[in-house]
Amino acid sequence: MSSANPLEARIRRRLAEWEAAGLLRTLRPPSGVDFSSNDYLNLSTHPRILDRLARAVAHHGCGSTGSRLLRGDRAVFGAVERRFARFKSAERSLYFSSGYLANIAVLTSLTERGDIVFSDERNHASLIDGIRLSRAARVVFPHNDARRLAELLSDAPSGGHRFVVVESVYSMDGDVAPLADYANLCRSAGATLIVDEAHAVGIYGATGSGLIEDSELQADTLLSINTAGKALGVSGAFAAGPAWAIDYLVQRARPFVFSTAPPPALAEALDASLDVVENEPERRERLKSRVRRVREQLAASGIDAAQAGSQIVPIVLGDNDRAVSVAEALQREGFDVRAIRPPSVPQGTARLRVSVNAGLTDDSIDRFARSVAMALKEVGLCSAGFS
Repeated sequence: MSSANPLEARIRRRLAEWEAAGLLRTLRPPSGVDFSSNDYLNLSTHPRILDRLARAVAHHGCGSTGSRLLRGDRAVFGAVERRFARFKSAERSLYFSSGYLANIAVLTSLTERGDIVFSDERNHASLIDGIRLSRAARVVFPHNDARRLAELLSDAPSGGHRFVVVESVYSMDGDVAPLADYANLCRSAGATLIVDEAHAVGIYGATGSGLIEDSELQADTLLSINTAGKALGVSGAFAAGPAWAIDYLVQRARPFVFSTAPPPALAEALDASLDVVENEPERRERLKSRVRRVREQLAASGIDAAQAGSQIVPIVLGDNDRAVSVAEALQREGFDVRAIRPPSVPQGTARLRVSVNAGLTDDSIDRFARSVAMALKEVGLCSAGFS
């Protein structure tokens, strides 16, 4: 349909192009057995956390009424920040309303003109955008390639400060970064390591604080960014690190200074969430057993998923329309799994992002694996590989 408005015409043309390429996104509420969310430990519906949140809303109200530096601060924010810092073996932490804003805040505040940020090519969009918005130069290195990173660090011009920015668990491939190698490189090169633990916090390590703990690299990591809306089941994110870095973020991080503070009740809910992580370690063990069964049952159905990995299991199908068709077939069978397409993943790697949670039963996993195999046959595939 033609339009006299050139902006509307341009937008409609873009939407039509995306639809033709199988890239048009749609909003779809949860429906069916959860194989897609990031609620890995099922904490979003934990009775203890729900009760704490409800009582906190009654006490604190719905909103914070302003930024933390105006009237939006509450004692509960400071309390949960201190507790989360202890959880991460850090001096301090700072709570943000989302992981996206926390990454933007860290990367635009600590870097300056003349600095260089070395970024894994598969870093999350929030890390990429934070680097783009900073005044630092950006160098992208191949995914999880510590050898190439070493070469790039060696070749980088002197002057300014160098930062290495990575995730510990990658959200679309489910693989784990070689954090120990990165820490060694940063020590040798005098660079600073920043790690996004969005898909690791709550799950890995003796206390569940993440892969930094699991690798014993607390002293080698300047800051970690820890999303609280995934395994922790609530909302927001914590940046954790030395006191001087957190003090600097309070002064200079625009997403913190100029954003209305999150609802205070969320801080209470997060405190309860940390109670559960501390007191119910069996949830982490249950999740590990569910991950093993998903991979075993997919393999038994002819889908290569036997390799070790995280709770994120990608089924790479390549073609956009094929990925959508398989996802829709599984949704009709009562499984909530979503097709992931570019630009969320590289061109030609459209996939199902199977996300495992601790609440999955043996029966639901077995039925899911059989349904995946049937759906693949419907689109002309007998099996699928994983990235």
